[in-house]
Amino acid sequence: MTTEDYEQLRRQMVRQQLRANGVHDERVLSAMYRVPRHEFIPPELRGHAYEDRPVPIGQGQTISQPLMVGHMTQLLALEGTERVLEIGTGSGYQTAILALLAQHVVSVERVEILADRARALLMRLGTGNAAVYAGDGTLGWPGCAPYDAILVTAGGPQVPPALQEQLAPGGRLVCPVGERDVQQLIVVRRTERGLTRSIDMKCVFVPLIGNAGWPDEPPA
Repeated sequence: MTTEDYEQLRRQMVRQQLRANGVHDERVLSAMYRVPRHEFIPPELRGHAYEDRPVPIGQGQTISQPLMVGHMTQLLALEGTERVLEIGTGSGYQTAILALLAQHVVSVERVEILADRARALLMRLGTGNAAVYAGDGTLGWPGCAPYDAILVTAGGPQVPPALQEQLAPGGRLVCPVGERDVQQLIVVRRTERGLTRSIDMKCVFVPLIGNAGWPDEPPA
């Protein structure tokens, strides 16, 4: 496909998948039009880059479907001045979206080979306000805390306590919580009265592995 072909597919994605299904934040829509999603997908699967479905990226991980990326990003209500923590870098696609919408992004990926790959790709694409680290995302990244927004792109049995501790006053945290095979999005906000929680839509993410997540291997 040509660059023009991919651009046309992105335009259709924004119009038919995102705007038509409840993603109305114009900044989010603009960011998802600008980021070349196909660059974050293995070459042999790039023909599926703009379909509304997850796509495998190797190491047992996926790039989330565009609608889920748009919806979760919209829940953060970013205005452009925020420091954002992302848990689960994966391909780096969500990182690139967040980097267009916030002042600075810290992203933590458990699988080192994916962290290295995403870091190199983001650098090649000129994303200069995102830092990618390899580590246990359930522990957050205390060295850069607090964060105005935290986005978790894997499903865990709970909202990791460390992430809630690293949330700044007025901050928003979006995390899939439930079983290993199905979750619900939980939105946590830090208010003057403390933490509040609300439940959003059902979702399916790869397991959140780590100290405050699932064990690396499911029980037999």
